[in-house]
Amino acid sequence: MNLILHLLLDAAVIFGLAYIMPQVDVKSFGTALLIAVILAVLNFLVGWIVRFPLNLVTFFLLTGLVRIIVTALLLKLIDKMMSSFTIVGFWPALLIAVAVAVVGGLVDGALAPSPAVQQATDYQALLLF
Repeated sequence: MNLILHLLLDAAVIFGLAYIMPQVDVKSFGTALLIAVILAVLNFLVGWIVRFPLNLVTFFLLTGLVRIIVTALLLKLIDKMMSSFTIVGFWPALLIAVAVAVVGGLVDGALAPSPAVQQATDYQALLLF
């Protein structure tokens, strides 16, 4: 459920920013949803390979910044792969990556269980053993 929500919100962010920014062109919301799915798959398969050496260089101090830059690079890669998605320049890709990261963080924060619920769940798990 959380994955579906993230994909839909990422697609909405990409589609909304494409509507606002003249440097970004997305043909339809279906294309934006496909971009969100490809971005998630690339982040899972390729993103960690790129992030790991960059995090070693920054001594893991700039992990969030590295993640945003890698997401922007992956968006540019998707731009090259798809004809129905166009980003002119790196800065619009970086802005989309920042917006996707902010919305993802807000969703994760809103869906995270409260400490009381987490403590009750931990207590119930202890009772099972």
